[in-house]
Formats: sequence, C-alpha cells, structure tokens
Amino acid sequence: MEAESGSSSPGRKRRLLRLYYSAAPEPQQEEQPDPCDINGAQFDPELYLNKLRKECSLTELMDQESCMVKQIRSLDSDMQTLVYENYNKFISATDTIRKMKNDFKKMEDEMDCLSTNMAAITEFSARISGTLQDQHAQITKLSGVHTLLRKLQFLFELPARLNKCLELQAFAQAVSSHRRARCVLQQYSHMPSFRGIQDDCHAIMERLAQQLRQKFRDGGTSAKELSECVELLLQLDEPAEELCDKFLSHAQTRLEADLQGLEAELRDSAPIDVSTQKPSTAANPMSPSESSTSSHFLLPAARTDILEFIDRGCNEFVSNLCLVIASYQELFVNRPQEGELASRNIPQMANNKLLVFVDALAARYFSLVERRIQEEKGVGDNSLLVRALDRFHRRLQAVSKLLPGSAVPSQGTEIVIQAARERIKQYLSALQSFYLDSLTDVRQALAAPRLSVGGTSSAGGGALAGSGPPGKEAPPSLPDLLTSLSNSILNQIKSVLASVHLFTTKDITFSNKPYFKGEFCSQGVREGLVVSFIKFICQSSRQFCESAGDRGGSTPPVLLLLLSRLCLDFETSTISYILTLTDEQFLVQHRSPVTAVTALCAEAREAAQKLLNHYVKVQGLIISQMLRKSVETRDWVNTIEPRNVRAVMKRVVEDTTSIDVQVGLLYEEGVRKAHSSDSSKRTFSVYSSSRQQIRYAPSYTPSAPMDTNLLSNIHKLFSERIDIFSPVEFNKVSVLTGIIKISLKTFLECVRLRTFGRYGLQQIQVDCHYLQMYLWRFVSDENLVHFLLDEIVGSAAHRCLDPSPMEQSVIEVICERG
Repeated sequence: MEAESGSSSPGRKRRLLRLYYSAAPEPQQEEQPDPCDINGAQFDPELYLNKLRKECSLTELMDQESCMVKQIRSLDSDMQTLVYENYNKFISATDTIRKMKNDFKKMEDEMDCLSTNMAAITEFSARISGTLQDQHAQITKLSGVHTLLRKLQFLFELPARLNKCLELQAFAQAVSSHRRARCVLQQYSHMPSFRGIQDDCHAIMERLAQQLRQKFRDGGTSAKELSECVELLLQLDEPAEELCDKFLSHAQTRLEADLQGLEAELRDSAPIDVSTQKPSTAANPMSPSESSTSSHFLLPAARTDILEFIDRGCNEFVSNLCLVIASYQELFVNRPQEGELASRNIPQMANNKLLVFVDALAARYFSLVERRIQEEKGVGDNSLLVRALDRFHRRLQAVSKLLPGSAVPSQGTEIVIQAARERIKQYLSALQSFYLDSLTDVRQALAAPRLSVGGTSSAGGGALAGSGPPGKEAPPSLPDLLTSLSNSILNQIKSVLASVHLFTTKDITFSNKPYFKGEFCSQGVREGLVVSFIKFICQSSRQFCESAGDRGGSTPPVLLLLLSRLCLDFETSTISYILTLTDEQFLVQHRSPVTAVTALCAEAREAAQKLLNHYVKVQGLIISQMLRKSVETRDWVNTIEPRNVRAVMKRVVEDTTSIDVQVGLLYEEGVRKAHSSDSSKRTFSVYSSSRQQIRYAPSYTPSAPMDTNLLSNIHKLFSERIDIFSPVEFNKVSVLTGIIKISLKTFLECVRLRTFGRYGLQQIQVDCHYLQMYLWRFVSDENLVHFLLDEIVGSAAHRCLDPSPMEQSVIEVICERG
C-alpha cells in the first residue's frame, strides 16, 4: 500500500494542475471519488481486486500485475534518487544551522560587553563635564586671546616675511601671505600701527608687481613661468583685459618665430627646373610637331620632404599654440570669478580675444602649408603626402577640443580636402599625358616600318611597337598595337587608383570622416579622375575627325581605325570593368548624382562611330583623288584605242585589297548578301543602267540617245536610292562598302564632267569591267557595285561624241590580260 499511496501522488498533481489552468470548473462527477481509482485518495483495494477478477481474464490480470510491479520499482528508484541527491544538501543545511547558533551566541556576548563599556564611558564623561564646568568659559577666552596674538604676530612680521620672499623670488608665497592679511589691514587702517604695516606691505607688493611685469615682458620666460606671472598679477588686482593683451602679445612673438622658421625653410630651398623623364605630347593631338615638347616641373634643391615640414609645423607651432590656448583658458576663461570680477564677464571677453588671436595666426600657418603642398607636383610616391596630411589633420583636432568655437579645424579640413582634389587633378593630368604619349608611340610604330630597312624600327614606341620580327619590313601588327595600347591604359589607371587609394586607408584619420570620404570617392575619384579620363579619351579621339585636307590632314587613316576599335572595346567591356573596380575599391556610395555607365558607353560608341565614319571618308577620298586625277588629266576625245587596263585602276584594286586586310585585323567580317554565280562576268550597257539593257542596245540609232536618257531617268526613279555617306557598321564589309561607294561616286561625277571620244568610251568600259571583276568581293551587296558602274558607263556614253561600244569579248580579253 505504500507503493499505491506513492503512485497516487502524480495523479493528484495532474488534477491540481488541471484545476489551476482550466477556465471551466471540474465536472460534478469528480467530486465523488471513485474507490476503484488506484491514484485516488479513496482507493479501496478489495473493491479494485474484485472488479479486476470480474472484468479481466487471467492474461489481463497477469499483465496488470507486471505493470504494477514495474511502477512500484520505478517509484522506489525515484525515491532513492531523491534521497541521494538531497543528502549532501541536508548535511550542509544542518551544519549551517549549527554554525549560525554558535555565531549568534558569540555575537550576543560581544553586544553585552559593548553595552557595559558604553555605560562606563557615559559615566566617566559626565564626571569630567562636571569637574570642568566652572573653567570652561575661562579656557575659551584664553584660546581666543591666543589666536588673536598669533594673528597680530603674523601682521607685525608680514613686511619682513614679504621682503624675505621677494629676496628668494618666492612670489607665490608672498602674494598668498598678503592676500591673507589684506582684509584685516584694510579694516583697521585707521589705527596708526596697522596703517604703517599696510603702507609697508603696499610698497613691497608694488615692487613685487614690478618684477612680475618685468618677467612678463621678458622674452625668455617659459610658458609655465608666464602662467604663474599672470595668475599672481590677477591676484594683485591687475586689469584683466590688459593682462589678456599682454599674454597674447608675448605668446604671439614666440609663435611668430615658429612661423618665420617655416617660412625660411620654404624661402631658402630655391626651386630648380627638372625635366620629366618622358616628353609629353601637346594638347592638340593633331600637331605632331608640338608633341615633342617636354614638360618641366619646379622641384626643390636639397629640400626636406613634406612630411618633415608638417612634422616641424605640428611639433613647434601647433604644439605651442595648444599650450598657449590651454594656459590662457586656465587663467582667464575657466578661472572662477568672484566679487567685482564676476560682474565684468571677463571669460567671454577673454574667449573672444583668444578666437581672434588663434584665427589670425592659424591663417598664416595654413598659407605656409598650402604653399608647401602646392609644390608637391610629382605623381610618383603618394604615401608621404597622405601621411603628412593625416598628421596635419590629426594635430588640428587638439585645437578643436581646446577651442570649440574656432574655425581652425574646419579650415584645416578644407586644406586636406583641397589637397586631395589637387592630387586628383594632377593624376588626371598625368593620365592624359600618358595617353597622348601612348598615341605618339603608336603613330611612331605605324610610321617606323616605312623608315626602317632590314631591321626593327628604332621609333617603335617600346612596348607599343608591335612591329614584325627582325629583318623584315612587315608593318606593325594592328591587334598587337591595340592590345598594348589598351593594356597600358588599363594598367596605368589601376596604378593611379592604387596611389589614390592611400587617401582612404583605415589608419588615416580623415579617410572615414563623412565630409571627406563620400565626396572624395564619388565626385573626386570616380567622377573627377576615372570618368573625366574616359571622357578625355573619347573627346581627344573625336578631335582626330576634325582635321581637314585633301588627304585627311596629318592623321594616318590606320590610327583612326585603331582608335575606333579602342573606343568600341571601351564601350563593350573596359568602361564597365574600370567603374566596377573603382566602386569596389573605394566603396563609392552614389549619394550625389554621378555619370551612369550607360552614358559613358554611349559616348565611347559615338566616338567609335565617328572615327570609323571618318576613316571611311578619308580612305574613300584617297582613292577618289587617284580616280579624279586620272580622269581630269587625260584627253578622252583624242585618246588611242584601249589595249590594256589603266594603271590607276590596278592601284585602286590594290589599295582596296590592302584596306580589306587592314580592317579585317580589327573588325569581324560582317554579313553579305548572297553573290550571283556570274558576278565577275557582269557586262555593262552603254546606254542605260536598266536591267533590260540588252533589249535596247541593238536598236541604237543616232536619234536614240534621247530615248535612252529617258529610259535611264525612268529607271532611276524606281531604283533604290544609294546613300553614299551613310554611317557604317562595326564590321569589315560595311567599312569596305562605304569606301567603295565614295570612290565610285567620285568616279561617276568626274566622268559626267568630261567629254569622250569613241576610244575614251571604250577605255571607260574596260576600266569598269576590271573594277567589276574585283570590287564585288568586298561589298555587302554586289548590286550596289553593278549599279554604280552601270551609271559610270552610261554617263560616259551620254557624254561621248561617237558612242561606239567595244565588244564584250574584247573587253574580257583585255581585262584578263591586264
């Protein structure tokens, strides 16, 4: 039954928990306990066993017995565990109670002893008070007389004491002694004896004040001694404004000496002209004669670096200025004011004087620092300048803590920001010069093979030369030139970004300031350096398209082609890569408006398109010049019968082939229309460019030209219009198509201005057939070549005095032989 009563505990706990947490009251049937509930309080074993015997089988009875045995064993185990776990706690609690009984017993004994001692002390004190009660008044009176006599003794000995202090230069002790006796002497000055002491003390203190003023005016007085002098003079009731002016005047002489030392360092180091190692190109890329001019920088001779200059300024001027500010504030601003001084508001007056004083001297110091920073023209090692600016900014923070209302920290910060901006401009200028120098190297590499024979060019531009192997006269490889130029520009940008990144390193105090980092990274590095340089490349490249002249000015056409591909590569990948690198390296946050990548890419593509269009125009004009001169210098009326193709036509085909190879090195092939099987065998009508030319050719009569002209004009109305100077696409076929259109159009217009004889017309037929044999391969649509050549032959026939065309078979024989 012990186990049964123990097993009823969990059930009782569950009922109590259910009663506590349930919102509704327990059902009524639970108020009458079940005697057969083994977990209930009214459990009846006999009834429970009888019920089991009646309701359960033998197997169920045996299972119930096994289950009950397991529960009894589990409860026994839990009870033993609880006893074992709490045994040490029971022992400890017993020991603690026993110890507390002993401690309280000892404490009771001590309290009884203390009570006895306090009673004895009280009794003894009462007896002493009773004994001394009659003499207390007399003792108090004698004590007062003794104190008075000591004061009188101090007053009578005061003049001698002051003289002794004056001899020993113990000015602070003298002033302290006089301040202690001043009120008493003033109060009893009507008595002759005290009047004499007062006069002697005044005379002595006047001499002491004179010595303090002399020390104040002495230029060799240290800052600590100066502070002591001012403090003693203030205690002697010297005018505070006069002392402020004298203190600042004395401090100004010492600080000006520091400034003069810095200025002498700037003045004594005379600059000399040192040429840069590499000549820079002129601002105008179209003037090669000016590109050889060298840029010079003014560099100091035997000059200390900027870090040493800033260190000297901080250790001398800034440190002394901070010491002056701290001493001045301690003496005049933070000094507690009492009596009449409190009503005069001396701290505010002194603080205003200090602000004017500090701002004036700091302005001179800042001007010297700016002059020294402006002399840092080299763009090599940037670490000294950054460290100098960091030290300069760090030391000025002490001034901001000492003098919160001063404009010195903000002015110093502006100098740091301005120096960083100037550095960005210098790096931008260096990048621009590097780009122009690289273009000069490219031009030399392109021109060098024409000047060199049997060897490599001496003016190949180093890494940008890209010329062929030694002993060959092959021109420089355009892909190599393009790769070298692009890689050198990209590497130079990375190098500059690495140098500029020193401004934003973690150990630089001003790098994490919001007034510096955001503006510097966004507007300075990204916009002022990277974006400006990319725009400079596009603008300087577009300037090559502004040259005029019969042969495209002084710019080689291949340079136009190279730059167009460079700008196109910038548009496709380089710009995105550079700006992404800049944003990641400098953690640029676009809080202020910045140039979008798409806008820069659009500008680069526009420059590439303009350069490629100009290249097509220049190459077309070169071929057009040959054709125009060949037409204008020949007598087409009295010419002989044609026996071969003119040399100029062969030159046109050769030049076109050379251009095709040249463009193919940098641009893809492009899309062509399907060629017909007889493209090279196309024949031309003398009378019109109509596709029905064969129908009208046999019916030629002297009166036929009017009809053929009418047919030609009607055909032109329904033919597709050819835009000669339309923008070209970025592929080889489009470029060659544009050049051939310009050339053939020039040929056509020149033919329209001449008069031809029979043989002149036949020569035009031979030339056009020869051009047809080769030029159709280069264009996107061979019908364009057919149409223009038809127009040329037709125009020659219209301008012919005796239009007798040559047989097609003869033309083919002459062309194949030529």
